Amino acid sequence: MSTTQFLIHGSEKIIGHYRFLLDRAKTEQERKEFTERIDEEKRNLERLLAEFAQPAQAA
Repeated sequence: MSTTQFLIHGSEKIIGHYRFLLDRAKTEQERKEFTERIDEEKRNLERLLAEFAQPAQAA
């Protein structure tokens, strides 16, 4: 497993964890914070996926 693959897997796990927390949020503030963190992690995941796909395109 490459470093990028490892980071992709970790990012997916983080998103899942925040979704779990979001489903159990008790206040609107918690929901907002978890939603923002999910969005940020999704952006990170998109960058990682683009980085992972890039070498495959060059081949």
